[in-house]
Amino acid sequence: MKVGSHPKEVSGTLSEDLLAHYTGQALIDRYHVYQYLMDYWAGTMQDDCYLIAADGWKAETSRLIEKDKKGKEKDKGWACDLIPKTLIVARYFGSEQEAITELEADLESITARIMELEEEQGGEEGAFSELDKVNKANVTDRLKEIEGDKEAKDEAAVLNQWLKFASEEAALKRQIKEATSDLDAKAYAKYPKLTEAEIKTLVVDDKWLAALDAAIHGEMDRISQALTQRVQDLAERYETPFPQTVNRVVEFEAKVNQHLERMGFTWK
Repeated sequence: MKVGSHPKEVSGTLSEDLLAHYTGQALIDRYHVYQYLMDYWAGTMQDDCYLIAADGWKAETSRLIEKDKKGKEKDKGWACDLIPKTLIVARYFGSEQEAITELEADLESITARIMELEEEQGGEEGAFSELDKVNKANVTDRLKEIEGDKEAKDEAAVLNQWLKFASEEAALKRQIKEATSDLDAKAYAKYPKLTEAEIKTLVVDDKWLAALDAAIHGEMDRISQALTQRVQDLAERYETPFPQTVNRVVEFEAKVNQHLERMGFTWK
């Protein structure tokens, strides 16, 4: 897209090219594909094109300022309309995002273990039966109460296990928060360093084409699933050999005729 080009020209050219490309393609309806383009154009691409036509290939961030009930302004972070942070992260900071994803998986796992332990020990005979609420303060206080009590050995083991899990959970939450904040700062600092070529790649390839590709592949998956279901239906319908079907029809016909004769119907 050239700077200064009217967005409607871009839309028209893309539409014609897309329809031409899918003309004659087996199975897929070119107008279904065209509709995906039009939907994405109306929802996202049109605004992007107007931004580019007005300002050129620039990716500028802006702070997100919100006012609370008292009218006080609060900084809620930042955003970029043309290139969302997710695209910057995916292209330039994939390893950092992968590390955060792994931490989130570890957090999910330890949280599940805590919930499982609380469920197992939450009954009248469980280790948490003496607690009004299961939290660090109450668990710690209960451990102090039963300290040295040999009969409460099993209860103490469960409570200590819960504290260990809770400590691991808290540590993971801190790590995720720090890593996320660090990644956010790196992404924010990347925008002013982007060249025009990099911006074009991020917008055209990573944003526009990726979205359309996902939509078209979704349509192809839908068609594939429909065909698969149709083949299964046909296979079930015709799994009985034709001669066997004919024999069954003859048998049923004979039984019907016998019933009709008993009812007084006769024919030549």
